[in-house]
Amino acid sequence: MTDDEILKLVETVKVTSKYDFSDYTEKSFRRRIEKVVTDNKLSVDDLLKRLKTDKTFLEKIVRDITVNTTELLRDPNVWITLRDKILPELKNKESINIWHAGCSSGQEVYSMLIMLNELGLYDKTNVFGTDLNTDMIEESKRAIYKYQFNAIYFENFDAVFNSTEEVAKRGKLSYDKYFTIDKNKDLIIVKDFLKKKPFFRTHDLVNDDNVFGIFFDLIICRNVLIYFNNKLQNRVFDLFHRSLFPDSFLIIGMHESILGPFSTRLEKRGLYYKKRHEY
Repeated sequence: MTDDEILKLVETVKVTSKYDFSDYTEKSFRRRIEKVVTDNKLSVDDLLKRLKTDKTFLEKIVRDITVNTTELLRDPNVWITLRDKILPELKNKESINIWHAGCSSGQEVYSMLIMLNELGLYDKTNVFGTDLNTDMIEESKRAIYKYQFNAIYFENFDAVFNSTEEVAKRGKLSYDKYFTIDKNKDLIIVKDFLKKKPFFRTHDLVNDDNVFGIFFDLIICRNVLIYFNNKLQNRVFDLFHRSLFPDSFLIIGMHESILGPFSTRLEKRGLYYKKRHEY
């Protein structure tokens, strides 16, 4: 696919919808749009024509472009840091607000709820999950996942909750406390009491502001910013910075970093960032 064809696709989506992929990194957008063209067995010209005339198809293509992967307790060291360093600083607050931006299909949100419940912070925490992709929001609400694709992630669960040290302190934590596992039907189902807790809604990090009208103690946006160019990353960091309480926390992906003007306002502390009090 040529550079001109990529630009035409971006412009067509921009003028026919509310979505703007202009500031996505060229490499990531190209890879995703080429997959869309292949999967739909369309030429670029046919794809352009259909995007202009078929609103339902356009929405489907946007959903295909914006699907991100997630997993239960991804990167266990991040969750151990949350447990041992971040959440202890928040535990004495009257209430805690947490925003998972770009939550995909919701496994990260439910990972957080398990952590909060184990630390006794579940009842006083408000948890929000947002994603641009409407299919992902609906999947997050259903909280039903394929066993064969997710069973391996129980290794993460054990690394966080069932290490030798944790078992010695609290005893072994059973998966059954939070999930109904049906191997015959190839399903992992999140327990109802967890599903009722979070608030999920669509949100576009590119165009939308803080839609909740509240400040947050912790924002988690992992493996989303890697798809954005520097200009768009700084726009998102500005949104997060304005949405955080002073002395609150931001977690981004393991391979993402803050290099622009917000590097002085959000102080890096190992696997997370802390908003400087003076800002």
